[in-house]
Amino acid sequence: MLSTKNGSLQLSAGVMDYIAFGNGSRTLVMIPGLGDGLKTVRGTALPFALMYRRLARDFRVYVFSRRRELPEHVNTRELAREVSEAMEALGLSGAAVLGVSQGGMIAQWLAIDHPDKLSRLILAVTLAEPNATMREAVGGWMEMARRGDYRALMLDTAERSYSPKRLRTLRPGLRLMGNLGRPKSFQRFLTLAEACLTHDALAELPRIDCPTLVIGGCEDKIVTGEASQTIAAAIPGSRLLMVEGLGHGLYEETPDFFRQVADFAKGEVKK
Repeated sequence: MLSTKNGSLQLSAGVMDYIAFGNGSRTLVMIPGLGDGLKTVRGTALPFALMYRRLARDFRVYVFSRRRELPEHVNTRELAREVSEAMEALGLSGAAVLGVSQGGMIAQWLAIDHPDKLSRLILAVTLAEPNATMREAVGGWMEMARRGDYRALMLDTAERSYSPKRLRTLRPGLRLMGNLGRPKSFQRFLTLAEACLTHDALAELPRIDCPTLVIGGCEDKIVTGEASQTIAAAIPGSRLLMVEGLGHGLYEETPDFFRQVADFAKGEVKK
């Protein structure tokens, strides 16, 4: 059922890693968040498939990283163009697209500029333009990355993402983690973090005309819950789902998150 694949694509501007899993008749494309700047999805098809096996039953799921080498300055619109190019190379069109955090920023531009590539859009814990909360969080992470302080970066990300209950179970492991998983260079992360700070698609969101589900956390300490409400108000006919008591990591903490995603992607939840 999992039918995993670890792959890479030679795009016009460089190499992009991707993974695929599942045997469903429908296609779901996932665009991950800023953590992709620390490690791409290369070689992770099996753990992803096991983690998201709820989706593997109904979909052939593709997860696209940003390309391995990035120019010093890149923006989310350019990153969306590269996702479109990757989908074109694999013959994917009319897919349901799930974008999480920075992945949601990229997914906005994908829906605006390349509407033929998707049939439905799910935007989770993301924003359409920078706000003070996001600038403070991402700016702090950039300073930690410049210092090479991976442990502090991971701890701060967790503190801002998860509920107090989840943090109680995660903190001991995070404190012991040290440099485990530390990237050789933080430059790719810094480049993508800058792209978060320059993202601004709000004025263009009314152009999105596919069915759209916006999911936000009322306690989001990275992009804010209000950011999801702003997106939903700007996209005609979109559906808004706000999760009480949870924040940026709600996709890991909400038991039925992927059921909601699957139902909407299959068209079982209307626009």
